[in-house]
Formats: sequence, C-alpha cells, structure tokens
Amino acid sequence: MKIIIAPDSFKDSLSAQGVADAIALGLAEVWPDAQLIKCPMADGGEGTVASVLAACNGQWRHARVRGPLGIAVEARWGWLVESRAAIIEMAEASGLQLVPPGQRDACSSSTYGTGELIRAALDAGAERVILAIGGSATNDGGAGAMQALGVALLDDQGQSLPPGGLALANLARIDLSDLDPRLAQVNFEIAADVDNPLCGPHGASAVFGPQKGATAQQVQALDRALGHFAEQCARVLTQDVRDEPGSGAAGGLGFAAKAFLGAQFRTGVDVVAQLTGLAEAVSGADLVITGEGRFDAQTLRGKTPFGVARIARQHGVPVVVIAGTLGEGYQALYEHGIDAAFALANGPMTLQEACTDAPRLLRERARDIARLWRVAAR
Repeated sequence: MKIIIAPDSFKDSLSAQGVADAIALGLAEVWPDAQLIKCPMADGGEGTVASVLAACNGQWRHARVRGPLGIAVEARWGWLVESRAAIIEMAEASGLQLVPPGQRDACSSSTYGTGELIRAALDAGAERVILAIGGSATNDGGAGAMQALGVALLDDQGQSLPPGGLALANLARIDLSDLDPRLAQVNFEIAADVDNPLCGPHGASAVFGPQKGATAQQVQALDRALGHFAEQCARVLTQDVRDEPGSGAAGGLGFAAKAFLGAQFRTGVDVVAQLTGLAEAVSGADLVITGEGRFDAQTLRGKTPFGVARIARQHGVPVVVIAGTLGEGYQALYEHGIDAAFALANGPMTLQEACTDAPRLLRERARDIARLWRVAAR
C-alpha cells in the first residue's frame, strides 16, 4: 500500500514535517509494511521555505536585514544549489510575527528587508527567485522592497520618501536609474494563498490592514496612498497591474513584484507541489492524507488541502484531511476532491492543550483512520 502524507504546518504547534512524521507513526501502527511517503507542504505562508528545503535537500542561508519597523533582524532564506533558485519567505524579514501586537503599525511598516533578501539572492547568483509572501506586517505596496533594490521614490522636493504605505501619498516621481540591473536576468514568481487586488473593498488595506494595526480611518488613507502609488508606477512602467489577482497580497508586495520585477503570480501550494514533485509521488498511490490547523470554507481560496486534493483528484486517489479544527463550511471541500475530514480534539480541551498534544493526537487520528480503512477494505 502506498500512502502520501502531504500536510501543511499546524500554526503555533508543529511544522509540516512534524505533522507528517506524527501521521506516519500512526499509520505504521496499523500498516507496518505500507510505503509511507512524506511530502511536507505549504501554501506560500509560514513554513514554505522549510517544506521545500526538506523535500529538495536545499540549504538555509542567513542575512541580517531591516525589519518591518526598521530594527535589524536575522532572517533566513532558502537556496537550491542545482537549480540556482532562491526561496524567500518575506515574513522572515517583514512578517507580522516580528512585531509585538501593541507596536503594529500598518502606516509605517516597510518591506525594505525583503528587498535586502532579494539582493542577497542576487549576490548568490540566483537565476530564479520564488517569493512566498504570506504573513506580512506591511501595507506599503512593496515600495520598501523596491527601494532596497534601487528604486528611488521621491516627493515633490526630490527627497526620498520615508518608510511605510502612508508616505506614498506624497510620491511625486519614480527614478529607476539605480535599479539593480541583475534583476532583469532573474525569473521571479510569487507564491501566495490570497488573490486580492491592490486597492478597493477587497484590497490590501481594507482586508488585511486592520490586523496590522490600521484604524478604519487609516485603512482609507492607506488605500488612497496605494492607489496613488499604482498611478505613478503606471506612468513609469507603462502598465497597471493593481487589479490583477494577487496584487494585494502581503500589503501590496505582490503588486510591486509584478510591476517592477515581472513576477508571475501562482498559488503557493502549486509552487510547493511542483518543487517537491507531489504529482509524481501521488501517481499510483492508494491514499493521500493532508491537513492544516483550521480546515474550513477559506481552504477553498487556495490553501494546502485544496491544492493537494486537486492534484490527487487528477490521479483518481482519495484524500483524507486531518485538521486541528473543522470550521464553518468545510463540507464544501467534499465537492473538490476531499473524501473525509477529521478533527484532532477527542474531547474538551484548550487551544494550548491541543497545540501541546498535537503529535499524540495526530498519531491517534491517523491510526484510527487506518483501522477504519482496513475494516472497509474487508
């Protein structure tokens, strides 16, 4: 029996590799002779680089860069030697987890450090750069990252704009004369799990600004500032990508990556699946087990179980989900290749208890699924 184990991480609990290991232990209790193939997955958010490096035998690289509020941070990025590909998780440099809740400031936080990570990849000789852009603390339209790469953003006095999205309201001129020429030789891809446009009611500021510290009034100001940034970019770059899917990802970093770097937008799970060879692994399998911390209707927006199920469906392989919790609307996934879903909790427990006991609960749930499968096969 061949079983593919392809889960995402369980946030604040286990990495994708840790989840896969626990599930494998439970399955092995019932099927000791089964071929268990672990394919840790991600969807462009936290854990994307770790999943790819684990599957592709890649290397961690380190760089000291500017954090979202200007304080230096130690950030990691991934390097695939043979393909000369860099995998950059922008949250390492510009992520929400780097800013304590009381200090979150969507108006002045910057993606400058993410630009510094791209520059480090260029220094290493990257020919392909994959930007995993989930979990941002920023709402600057990717302006900071572009400044780190040589784009000059100037006010009407010819002075460089300060960090943050709100400052873009004062943008008078964009100067590309110092843009790093190596960028033109690199293929850029955006790996994300959201497809929002840059501006408007479904844009970066309105949808994600509040969780980054923006008030209702600041959301409106930020949305106008990003719109002005897009207009100025269109004059210099002769294209306007603000309404394209994914331009609003990571507070608009998706927009800048498309506009300045020619990045192609792809769902994060598709990028990870390609790099890890998931489709090849699934071919000929008897069962796929995937999972995530919370499995609900939002999973349809391109999260890991949805992407894994789409691939498994193409090969006619059944899919079972093990999730931390089953949220509202998860049943809709039954129309998209998910055959069954199970939650971890086996009784009343706090979130902390569930996170702490996740390895044991995953092992038990996987064992129960295997036992049920064995009975059904008789």
